[in-house]
Amino acid sequence: MHIAVAGNIGAGKTTLTRLLAKHFKWEPHFEDVVDNPYLDDFYHSMDRWSFNLQIYFLNSRFRQVLQIRESGKKIIQDRTIYEDAHIFAPNLHAMGLMSNRDFENYASLFELMENLVSAPDLMIYLRSSIPNLVGQIHKRGREYENTISIDYLSRLNERYEAWIQTYNKGKLLIIDVDNIDFVNKPEDLGNVINRIDAEINGLF
Repeated sequence: MHIAVAGNIGAGKTTLTRLLAKHFKWEPHFEDVVDNPYLDDFYHSMDRWSFNLQIYFLNSRFRQVLQIRESGKKIIQDRTIYEDAHIFAPNLHAMGLMSNRDFENYASLFELMENLVSAPDLMIYLRSSIPNLVGQIHKRGREYENTISIDYLSRLNERYEAWIQTYNKGKLLIIDVDNIDFVNKPEDLGNVINRIDAEINGLF
């Protein structure tokens, strides 16, 4: 079984992935942030490194999805291959930070990969307002995220909402994270777990 957690930067994907993995005894697969050789360069010079970064993520995520499918285990994944292709890469292209040539190359590669991977059994989307995202990003204090602008986050949020409205590859659970605290309030986490339980029990 493959569960995936999607959402904007700072929405709480990694934290929720850890909590759910612990509760359900799922194996967590996290986004490769620490070892990503392009991330720091990208945030300092987006137009120079956008294509490199997106190809790195696409490669990493594709490999991850293949491993998930081959493992036969119950796995929860922090961020999906769809987010790179439907949100981050098109946003960089629209902002003029990725050339037409690079974007077309990227989109063609994703299309090929998409035909070879299965969608998650359940997609969990964490919906968040911009103020909440900004607060969470500041709280965790990653140095390379200090230069992220509110405009950039807003553009991403708009694309997330547009993508999730048309998502039809499998079961979808939308969780509004603005007014819940699944880290410090056990009842909030319990509510999330109950909603996921209801979705999963309908899978089989």
